[in-house]
Amino acid sequence: MISKQRREDIIDALRRGTVPQYGLDALAVGLARFEPTFSEELQKVARGGSQFKAIRGEYGSGKTFICRWLREHAHRMGFACAEVQVSETETPLHRLETVYRRLMERLTTGDSSSGAFRNVIDAWFFTLEEDVIAQGETHPDDAEALVKATDALMESRLGEVVKSAPAFGLTLRAYRHAMLEGEEEIADGLLAWMAGQPNISAAVKRYAKIKGDIDHFGALSFLQGVLTILKDSGHPGLLLVLDEVETLQRMRSDARDKSLNALRQIMDEVDAGRFPGLYVLITGTPPFFDGPMGVQRLPPLAQRLAVDFATEARFDNPRAVQIRLHGFDTDSLEEVGRKVRDLYAAGAGEERIGGRVDDGYVADLARAVTGSLGGKVGIAPRIFLKKLIGEVLDRVDQFEDFDPRQHYALTINDSELNPVERAAKAADSVDDIELDL
Repeated sequence: MISKQRREDIIDALRRGTVPQYGLDALAVGLARFEPTFSEELQKVARGGSQFKAIRGEYGSGKTFICRWLREHAHRMGFACAEVQVSETETPLHRLETVYRRLMERLTTGDSSSGAFRNVIDAWFFTLEEDVIAQGETHPDDAEALVKATDALMESRLGEVVKSAPAFGLTLRAYRHAMLEGEEEIADGLLAWMAGQPNISAAVKRYAKIKGDIDHFGALSFLQGVLTILKDSGHPGLLLVLDEVETLQRMRSDARDKSLNALRQIMDEVDAGRFPGLYVLITGTPPFFDGPMGVQRLPPLAQRLAVDFATEARFDNPRAVQIRLHGFDTDSLEEVGRKVRDLYAAGAGEERIGGRVDDGYVADLARAVTGSLGGKVGIAPRIFLKKLIGEVLDRVDQFEDFDPRQHYALTINDSELNPVERAAKAADSVDDIELDL
């Protein structure tokens, strides 16, 4: 049973034309074939393995949806998660220190929907103290001995991470001491530095005896440390989503080539077992995986991601390194429309909502929206659900005499469409048809 708050959050997001952050099981259509494999792979990662997966699909096929749906499953298993949007200016993939910073900014757990890093660190130190006390060699009232023993245990748990990135251990130790001394501003600055934030004051760095900022190579070592802390504080792993990697195709050739090589590096490091407890999921469009401006520019990466999609789609292998989404057809579009209608009705007058917006009307509206978008069902879900909620269900809920069959006529203006939807929109008249002369 979905909660009232979660139901409202889902409806509000769809009304805005965005993918809800949570509660996606209530809307999922056509994902059952992936669920057993995703569960197996997450369990493998939870046992100390690692996984790299690529999802391909056209615009509107549900790439963001399936990522957030998987994130919910991962949260239920105790995983921490982070969704990073790759972009040319803010998060270029070839600058792994920037990717690491975005990861830390967007780290979530089942208990923390944002900014989870501090909670994870504090929980880890609490666990270390409990483990030290449980050993029976340190009295819990001996604060100085407890701090010393906890520091030693911390160094032991971090192991190889401290050897490759000594600043990681130095900063953690300094953070704990700052908290014990009541230096909260220093502690906040140290956590920010650990999370990859730039422009940290010199005073904060002097406190921990660290210099500079986390660089490209340091980011990978720090990620190892974060994975160790997550595991040690009760989280079996980290799901990292790198969304919209197709934006690499729009970069300058040198930046694009560096980004593709960074993607290959991440994939190889995962395969080599450097990141136990890490599940990396990337999403992109078919041209990114198959076209000359994407993966195919770097043959070693293309070889690693190569999957046979010539076989009939119903025989696709969900265990493959690259999987494809087929997008919506008419039946699935109508099915998700009915799910949204029922979800809305559960928080309103179920009988009136169901009577005015019955299955037949949902199907009619789905066909009308699809027809207005040039018959392309695959890109229709966003605008269809936006219209269904904002222009039909909301009115039925608020106006007792509103009947969508009598009082509503679908209109779609270019201003409410994104570029892909606008390009597909059917011409309203011969004057709307652009000709190359």
